[in-house]
Amino acid sequence: MIESPGILLTVASFFLVIGPLIFLHELGHYFAGRAFGVKADVFSIGFGRELAGWTDRRGTRWKIALLPLGGYVKFAGDMSPASTPDPAWVALPPEEKARTFQAKPLWQRFIIVAAGPVTNFLFAILVFAAFFAAYGAPHTPNVVASVVPGSAAEKAGVRVGDRITMIARQGVGRFEDIAPIVRIRPGETVRMDVYRNERQIHLLVTPDREAQEDRFGNRFEIGRLGVGSPAPVIAPLPAREVLGAAVDHTTDIVVAMVSTLGQIITGTRSVSELGGPLQIAKFSGQTVTLGWLPFVEFMAMISINLGFINLLPIPLLDGGHLFFYALEGVRRRPLNPVVQEWAFRSGLALLLAFMLFVTFNDLASLGLWSGLAGLIG
Repeated sequence: MIESPGILLTVASFFLVIGPLIFLHELGHYFAGRAFGVKADVFSIGFGRELAGWTDRRGTRWKIALLPLGGYVKFAGDMSPASTPDPAWVALPPEEKARTFQAKPLWQRFIIVAAGPVTNFLFAILVFAAFFAAYGAPHTPNVVASVVPGSAAEKAGVRVGDRITMIARQGVGRFEDIAPIVRIRPGETVRMDVYRNERQIHLLVTPDREAQEDRFGNRFEIGRLGVGSPAPVIAPLPAREVLGAAVDHTTDIVVAMVSTLGQIITGTRSVSELGGPLQIAKFSGQTVTLGWLPFVEFMAMISINLGFINLLPIPLLDGGHLFFYALEGVRRRPLNPVVQEWAFRSGLALLLAFMLFVTFNDLASLGLWSGLAGLIG
């Protein structure tokens, strides 16, 4: 096992993670468009100057561009960031216009745009399904086997033998469900439901704050309840249950992301925890040293992140387009093109500001600012 990744392995791992995931995301858009008869003019991995590419028999230019931090599919008739048609579109012959994005009904455009993030979620679901099919799924009974003296659980009144069924309004069906809910809520008082001798009891618990450091020196704070589990149970899953278990696992991860985002918005979690491409690269390199199984699982997690972020209702992201399509469906007519154009310009400014901010955070996590402060001091 490699103890620490070098710069070359880190860069290679980053591209091995982000490249296929961007490709899959854009492939979702592409195949959805093809299914509805829309011609794709360009399929690009990255932005800026083309480094390599070819044109297929359908007239689609497939290319790899200079800046590999994203990608896009440019459909015929989709002439601007706000997806408004160019005036030349109006003059197209009917048969050619029928193959353009703008000529398609609203519901088809909605599916084409949504297909990218959905593909990211499907990738993660298939990865987790493969893991569950091969190794089974943890299913330890949700019964408290021990309580750590002085812990948050003891202070809340938890006793040995209690069966925990809900924490922070999230259901607990097995002991493994407890940690993901608690670890993102250090110091946050939440409701916990337990059954004690067949009687339901409602408790208030405030998970302890615990500072941890992994083998790579990454420091982070988690919530700790202070309860011990019974003997771990890994249960083989029947084939008919594998996909459902993978969907449930993916859903749990999305719920945790929403909760974490809410904590950042409300100020209960520091914005310094937001990371960007440099952070992904750092963890890609570290994870690849642990073996290919953790690396594939890490890819699934990043894929869920990409799908989730792209569904946020921010102009320029897929979620922004979907939001405008939803408004168009309610109003029975599209928004004024000028309004859309200004919204997407604002979205571009917001995304650029966000990228600068997370890059600042990434550099801080790499120790750049503290190193500069030490040199100046």
